[in-house]
Amino acid sequence: MPATKKLILVVIDGLTPEVFEDAVETGSAPALAFLAAHGQYGRGVSTFPSLTPVCLSSIATGAHPDVHHIPHLVWYNRAEKRVVEYGSSFAAIRAAGTKRSILDAIFNMNEQHLGRDAVTMYEALEDEGLTAAAVNVTCYRGRTPHRPLLPGATRPAYGPKRFFFYNLFESDVTGAPVAVFGRSGGSIDAYAAAVGRWLVTRDGFDFLFYYLPDYDFASHALGPAATQEALARSDAAVGALIEAAGGPDEFLERYAVIVCSDHGQTQVERVAWLQASFAGLDNVVVTASNRAGMVYGDDPAALARRLDGSPAAHVVLYREDDEAVARRDGEELRFRPVAAGWETSGDESLLDHPDAFERAWCALANPNAGELIVSPPPGVELVDLAGRSHLGGGSHGSLEAGDSMVPVLTVGLGDRVPPRIVDVAPLVLEHFGVRARAAHAAA
Repeated sequence: MPATKKLILVVIDGLTPEVFEDAVETGSAPALAFLAAHGQYGRGVSTFPSLTPVCLSSIATGAHPDVHHIPHLVWYNRAEKRVVEYGSSFAAIRAAGTKRSILDAIFNMNEQHLGRDAVTMYEALEDEGLTAAAVNVTCYRGRTPHRPLLPGATRPAYGPKRFFFYNLFESDVTGAPVAVFGRSGGSIDAYAAAVGRWLVTRDGFDFLFYYLPDYDFASHALGPAATQEALARSDAAVGALIEAAGGPDEFLERYAVIVCSDHGQTQVERVAWLQASFAGLDNVVVTASNRAGMVYGDDPAALARRLDGSPAAHVVLYREDDEAVARRDGEELRFRPVAAGWETSGDESLLDHPDAFERAWCALANPNAGELIVSPPPGVELVDLAGRSHLGGGSHGSLEAGDSMVPVLTVGLGDRVPPRIVDVAPLVLEHFGVRARAAHAAA
C-alpha cells in the first residue's frame, strides 16, 4: 500500500556539503535550516564521472553508469560514429552540431541512450498506480507522452504524468514564467518554484523530483566559495513549497522530503588539453569537458602510457581482461570485484577517493564509455570541444572528494540517510512500498 505521506526529492545541483552545512548552521538558508532541524543529515557519495547527466541518471534510476549507460556530458557514439554533446558549453554544442546536440540532450538521452535495463523512479512508481512529477530533470523517462509547446514542434517526450521541462513541455498550465531568460539571476529555479507552488497547492502528485540547477550555474561562474546569493535563491524555491502547503507544520504533515545534491564542485585553477597527448593518432577519439575525459581507441594500455606525466591526467582508468587498471605516472593498481569486496594488486593509494573501486569499475563497465576514463589532478579542468573552460570558477567530474561528496538530508523517513546518490531511488521506492529491484533491474 502507498505510504501516508507523499514525498518530495529536492536536488540542488552542485551544492557541496560544506556550503550546505554552513548555510544551515548560520541560518542563511532558512528553508533548508528548517528541514534540517526536523530531519537526519549525512554526507553521501556521487557516481563517476561526477557530471550532471551521469549523476541525475544515477539518482533517477538508482544505478551507476554500468546500468544506465550515460557516460559523460560528451562522448563518442560508436554505433553512429559521431560525438554526442549534451551541453558542456554553448560553443561546444555548436562545435558538435547545434541541432543534433539539442536533440541528444532533450530527446535521445532518454529515448535511446538511457539503458533499457535501468528503470526510472517515475516508471516504477507509476506502474504501481502512483502519480510522479518531475520539474526540469534531464533524466525524465516515463510512460506518458507530452507534446512540446513550441509552435511547429510535434515530437513528444515520454515522461511522468506531471512533467515540466523548461517551458518546452508542460503537462499542466501553471502560469509559471519563462525559465530560460535571466539564468544568472535564478530564472530556472524561479520557474521551478512557480510550478512547485502549483503542484503543492493542488496536492498534484505522490512523488515529486524537484530539480534546482541555478546554483551549479553560479558555482561554475563564481567558484564554489562565492555562491551565497545563488543558494539563497535555491532556498527560496524550497521555501515556496513550504508556503504553498500552508506553512511549516502543514508541510511536514503532508510530505516526507529528501534534499541532496548530484555532485560537488571544486575551484578551477588551471586548464589542460587531454587531446594533446593523442595528436596525430588515427582512429583515436578524445571527449573531454569539466573535470573528466574519455579516450576511445585500440590498445588501452598503450594509450594510457601516453598520459604518464600529462598535466591533464591524475588517474587513468581502463579495462584489461577481467581486471580494471588505475594508472598514475607509471604506477599501476589492478582491481576486480570478488565476493568479499575487491581483489587488488598494487598500491591502493592510487584510488584513495570516495567509493573509488565501485565507481571506477561501474564507469568502465558502461558500454558507451571510452577505453580510457581520465580523472584530472585537483584544480585542473579539461577544455571542451570548443576549447572552453570554467577557469576562475568551479567545476566537477573527477574522482576527487570535492567533486564527489554531496549533502544528503532526509525528513520523515526515520533515521534513513542514503550514503550514495544511487541509494536515493531505492529509499523512495521503499517509502511507497514498491519493490526496489524494479528500479535496478541490472544491478
